[in-house]
Amino acid sequence: MKSAAPTTSAKPRLTTSAMIASIAAEGQRTRPAPFGHALVELARSREDVLGMTADLGKYTDLHIFAQAFPDRYYQMGMAEQLLFGAASGLAAEGFMPFATTYAVFASRRAYDFIHQTIAEEDRNVKIACALPGLTSGYGPSHQAAEDLALFRAMPNMTVIDPCDAHEIEQIVPAIAAHRGPVYMRLLRGQVPLVLDEYSYRFELGKAALLRDGADVLIISSGIMTMRALEAAKALSDDRVNAAVLHVPTIKPLDTEAILREAAKPGRLVVVAEN
Repeated sequence: MKSAAPTTSAKPRLTTSAMIASIAAEGQRTRPAPFGHALVELARSREDVLGMTADLGKYTDLHIFAQAFPDRYYQMGMAEQLLFGAASGLAAEGFMPFATTYAVFASRRAYDFIHQTIAEEDRNVKIACALPGLTSGYGPSHQAAEDLALFRAMPNMTVIDPCDAHEIEQIVPAIAAHRGPVYMRLLRGQVPLVLDEYSYRFELGKAALLRDGADVLIISSGIMTMRALEAAKALSDDRVNAAVLHVPTIKPLDTEAILREAAKPGRLVVVAEN
């Protein structure tokens, strides 16, 4: 007599891929694919702009650029080392490649190629990488926990961690105007809108005090600025006045602004980074 098979509780199926799920909260204002649309606008006035990816055009919003400029779009396949080596060569010939992949693949898999062919050579390549830090639902293989540390260590490399769609739209033309290699963490898909409420303007290498407060100073970058602003509003209900200093440029770091705000007497200083 055969024994009955053990029963197991069925796991709920994901309705949205962890690779394309938005970080926006339910009901939060968003803007679709700000990077892709901003790059298209930039390319309309600059013929040297190219779009390159390693089989991830759809998941880095570069497919929008591909539709607008198919002759300036390069799909390099699942070969990140080839992607960045080719981007370096194109930059050497006077082009400005915007190369996209996942942050973990750029920071770990292709580190040496970026370091030796782009950073050391000071090539004008803009690297925009999705799923930065701990924003992936696919576990450690796709979590780029080291990306900021690794790119900060590269010579000549500018490192940027944007907060929202409003900032990304401003960053794209700003890094195009900057001569030299750039690494930008990329938020893709339906990206939250936050900073437009604070009359914010991105300036390369500069921090911005979004909210002032005498009790606590939260120093943050990237999506943690969004969370810091939420925390500051919640603290105000308990009569705690929290300031939020947004630091989008990780390298070069605006140490003057950080030290100035941190030195104000009576403040508890908290650093939030993903």
